[in-house]
Amino acid sequence: MSVTTEPRVDAYIAAAAPFAQPILRHLRAQIHAACPDSTEAIKWGMPMFLYCGQILCNMAAFKAHASFGVWLRGDKAPKGDQEERSDGMGQFGKITSVADLPPPVLIEQAIAQAMARIEAGAKMRQTVTPKPPRAVPNDLTVALDANPAARLGFDSFAPGQKREYIEWVEEAKRPETRGKRIEQTVAQSAERKTRNWKYANC
Repeated sequence: MSVTTEPRVDAYIAAAAPFAQPILRHLRAQIHAACPDSTEAIKWGMPMFLYCGQILCNMAAFKAHASFGVWLRGDKAPKGDQEERSDGMGQFGKITSVADLPPPVLIEQAIAQAMARIEAGAKMRQTVTPKPPRAVPNDLTVALDANPAARLGFDSFAPGQKREYIEWVEEAKRPETRGKRIEQTVAQSAERKTRNWKYANC
């Protein structure tokens, strides 16, 4: 069975540092051997291998090392006798030669686990790091404190809704504009209206 390759992956390998090219070629062959139905793509500037439309694994080359990662694994994939490494992108740490790669059987096992999870309908969970709370500027704080209803309304908003008001006020270029935005923030907060309440139900 012939595998589906992507010319852009060929170009990526050709453009990689000399030490990385044999690593990438070796990985590419192993991935297709473990999953002949995989297809290739370039996403986020690096080669990705897809299975049933989902990312199965990826590889990348940097100035001094390469990396390889299998997505949607059922458990951690060990690197030979060592635990999974965290000194680089992917589960296998910084790879500087083909000798740094785990035994083929371990790569095959990791890919097989990921394939099974994709077939079972598993999806990658996107980890979103919440933004830290944004400090309320002094002039807005004073205006809110002067209107109890506005203070209660503003305090009831979710962190993201508060941030929308704060950023809107702080983005004002002129003092007059900032003052008007603070007035509107106070008025809308008193009515428990978020910054973009007009579009909330669109």
